[in-house]
Amino acid sequence: MSVQASDFGRVAVLMGGWSAEREVSLVSGRAVLEGLRSRGVDAEGIDFDRDLLQVLRAGGYQRVFNVVHGRGGEDGQLQGLLDIAGIPYTGSGVLGSALSMDKYRTKLVWQALGLPTPAFAALDDEQDLARAAALGFPLMVKAALEGSSIGVYRVDDEAGLREAWQAAAACDSHVMAERCILGSEYTASILGERALPLIRLETPREFYDYEAKYQADDTRYHIPCGLEPAEEQALQGLSLQAFAAVGAGGWGRVDLMRDETGQPWLIEVNTVPGMTDHSLVPMAAQAVGIDFSELVWQILAQTLEVCHGGQQAG
Repeated sequence: MSVQASDFGRVAVLMGGWSAEREVSLVSGRAVLEGLRSRGVDAEGIDFDRDLLQVLRAGGYQRVFNVVHGRGGEDGQLQGLLDIAGIPYTGSGVLGSALSMDKYRTKLVWQALGLPTPAFAALDDEQDLARAAALGFPLMVKAALEGSSIGVYRVDDEAGLREAWQAAAACDSHVMAERCILGSEYTASILGERALPLIRLETPREFYDYEAKYQADDTRYHIPCGLEPAEEQALQGLSLQAFAAVGAGGWGRVDLMRDETGQPWLIEVNTVPGMTDHSLVPMAAQAVGIDFSELVWQILAQTLEVCHGGQQAG
């Protein structure tokens, strides 16, 4: 049975919030709102705040399209609130959201399952710096609970490691170090049960940082990614495995590297990826003929089928 715009009822497009990714989320949210309205969906944009339930109830909203990046919106908190309220929403549930938001614990799960991810160490205090240095330089130092490459630094020596740890700790109490993989960077966009064509990212910067993601005009996006079909399919399959391993679902993105020997390495999962004009999921969807309005329609249509917290979707 085909889905009609009226089947969704009144839809709240949640954006903004209070994380370090607030501004990006507002841009993503406005794009999603425009895409849904172009398809006749009765959608309104809401700047996510702590009075959300009152706002949703007062407005008679029947489902949520979540585009709140980072803490509060992408880490299980919003998902738990909506589960309790019985309001269907897009994307991953509580477990997948909370686990994927924590880069360190995501890697612990992958490691336990034998999935390839670079060697890593927690940086809880100064004593951990020596253990991290033993992984070998260069290293990536990351704020474990931030997104959009906020609080991420590449370091080449022990002095840089200490400095980066202090900088990352200023925005996140949980910091980790990860062996830096030298090679090509890819991202796999997930839509339902399929992985969309891979995108190979190329930037003149040290890595695909915040500026490269959202502001730079010199970032290059290669799609087709340049791999042989069998190689690309293998990375797509690995990405789907990695996505499912952390309990993620609906839609999202898996970032990975491929070293100079061709070995793939899983880096992280995003359960509420960006939806801006620089964003990767819309770019991958476009490559298989799914334009932006169709993409957001398909993501929203998942809320007619998926039950996150034991509530009947609909």
